[in-house]
Amino acid sequence: MPLQTTERQTEEPRPTEGVDCPECGGHLRTDQQHGETVCGDCGLVVEEDDIDRGPEWRAFNAAEKDKKSRVGAPTTNTMHDKGLSTNIDWRNKDAYGRSLSSRQREKMQRLRTWNERFRTKDSRDRNLKQALGEIDRMASALGLPKNVRETASVIYRRALQDDLLPGRSIEGVSTASVYAAARQAGVPRSLDEIAEVSRVSKDEVARTYRYVSRELSLGIEPADPGQYVPRFASSLQLSEEAELRARKLLETARAEGVHSGKSPVGLAAAAIYAAALLTNEKTTQAKVSEVADISEVTIRNRYHELLEAEQAAV
Repeated sequence: MPLQTTERQTEEPRPTEGVDCPECGGHLRTDQQHGETVCGDCGLVVEEDDIDRGPEWRAFNAAEKDKKSRVGAPTTNTMHDKGLSTNIDWRNKDAYGRSLSSRQREKMQRLRTWNERFRTKDSRDRNLKQALGEIDRMASALGLPKNVRETASVIYRRALQDDLLPGRSIEGVSTASVYAAARQAGVPRSLDEIAEVSRVSKDEVARTYRYVSRELSLGIEPADPGQYVPRFASSLQLSEEAELRARKLLETARAEGVHSGKSPVGLAAAAIYAAALLTNEKTTQAKVSEVADISEVTIRNRYHELLEAEQAAV
């Protein structure tokens, strides 16, 4: 039986679970590139001409891969039916890109109408569809990543399943889900920022968030002021040195106990302003106030507290 050394392999073979080499008892490895199973110790080729279970086509970029793929998109919690139902394209064209006749267009429109009715056949589906649409809209307006949208959708589904919606608006619970998901993912947004893109008031968002968090036992920790620093620094076009200086100010404030009972957004904004002054970078309290959506009075108060805490720590 021919021997095969690992020198001709261009990539590291994967170990084969629970199988040993019949010659030396070593671990067998699967070389997918050459379709062989070889021993990693003595180089014995145990099997060859394995079946390649991958696609028969190649793709060199994401667009080409999506075009050649013959499977649908993965399931997602951001759609009320998890993306498993069929969608009829809104463009009135056939598979070859040719426009449909007027009779065919009327037929497609009727099919779209009935398809939409079947997709949301009960009130629960209609509720979920409206809420997930709100979550996607708010997440887009706030610039939140896809994983936050998925988490917010899961939180809303849990609230709907546990019957937490009676007496509360769909928009309120949707907004609370986005707020909770952003904090869980470490990309928090302030209540003021959330309320700007929501259809409900700030007080209702806060009240609904506390209720949902308590009933679902989300166990979300208080927001860390340092999580706001990169976004504020980027919006103000400050240097990395200023960002690091702001983080150091916040760490000192935490060690001195200054952060207790203070708004994380206010502390982050004050730290950014103080760091900009300490690193000789031009910015004003008005600019920081606009970016952080917090009053200049709060920035001034927290700014003095941060500097006093740093002096006390020296």
